[in-house]
Amino acid sequence: MKILMVSMSSIHFFRWAEQLKDSGHEVYWIDVFDSNNYNPKIGFVGQIIGWRNKINYPGRYLVKKKFPRLNNFVNKFNQRKLADIVDKKIKEIEPDVVHSFILQSAVFPLLGVMQKKTAVKWIFSAWGNDLFYGQQLQRQSIEMKLALPCLHFMFADCTRDYFVARKHGFKGEYLGTYPTGGGYRLHKYQKSTYPFESKKCIIIKGYQDNLGRCNTVLEALEKLKAELFNFKIIVFGANEKVEKFAKKNGIYFWDNFELYFHIPHKEVLELMGKSKIYIGNNISDGLPNTLLEAIIMKCFPIQSNPGGASSELIADGYNGLLIENPESSIEIKDLVVRAIKDENLMKNAIEHNSKYIVPKLEREYIRKQVLEKYKLIEDKINHKND
Repeated sequence: MKILMVSMSSIHFFRWAEQLKDSGHEVYWIDVFDSNNYNPKIGFVGQIIGWRNKINYPGRYLVKKKFPRLNNFVNKFNQRKLADIVDKKIKEIEPDVVHSFILQSAVFPLLGVMQKKTAVKWIFSAWGNDLFYGQQLQRQSIEMKLALPCLHFMFADCTRDYFVARKHGFKGEYLGTYPTGGGYRLHKYQKSTYPFESKKCIIIKGYQDNLGRCNTVLEALEKLKAELFNFKIIVFGANEKVEKFAKKNGIYFWDNFELYFHIPHKEVLELMGKSKIYIGNNISDGLPNTLLEAIIMKCFPIQSNPGGASSELIADGYNGLLIENPESSIEIKDLVVRAIKDENLMKNAIEHNSKYIVPKLEREYIRKQVLEKYKLIEDKINHKND
């Protein structure tokens, strides 16, 4: 089967695409934002890059940096549209399916093209905030109701999003709930996990933006200085807003506080391996990859639960704790206190997660299921053509 994938350049996409290596499928990829970088990790994929600019004129990057208005004006004439390149490549490649990752960047722009390509099946993968947050925005909600009925198949990282899609017009076949990048090579992770008794860290996802609420967590912990004296508090993936807030409320100056901005993924996992508790807090997400990774690294999870996505994996008070109000530092403070005062809760949760959840996140376990879904699509296409 010929598959044309349409996605931004991201680690999650590359990991998903890697699942198709040696599968017998002929795979192509259009980079929607055209980072113009060939990725050797998916060397088996026909990578369509360098398509956006008609002329790569001298000084283009300087103009982009110093004169943004001039750059935007020039781009109106110098840049090709994603829909046009997808239309062109469909004619050249003649794929059996187009697989779009994320509505905003890879479904909405293609709607006009795909409505004309009735012989080509259309797969959609929903990630993170894609549907749940999008339905709350007026314009995107309207676009969802136009696009979702045109899709034939759907993957998602949480089952919640399938029901959101159905509510907004999706009538196709749901292929299943899988992590955005497929499964994990567990043997690589387990080398960096420490025994429960030796773990002395609390690790926090440091996103503070439209959706991330790290600062609410820091506000909660600031009230627990005495209780957290024996823990090292680690924030990763932070930005200037988090640093500023941490300095303002004083936690930044604690001897046991560490803040990291952009650090390699491997280092994040190593920090998780040393951590007893993981805290992730936001007002909208799918099933967070960092939550899955924290579970693999044997952390006790305290996670926000927008739209019920996290509760698909975490039973509150059994194998983790759920933050129902991500804007409430009082609720988060109480959950942290509950965890650190009940080591049996944390131990039992980690044991449960390691026994029943982690094996189902194994790379080959998930890859086998994903390839079966692509085979199902191929069989349906062949059956229709018989």
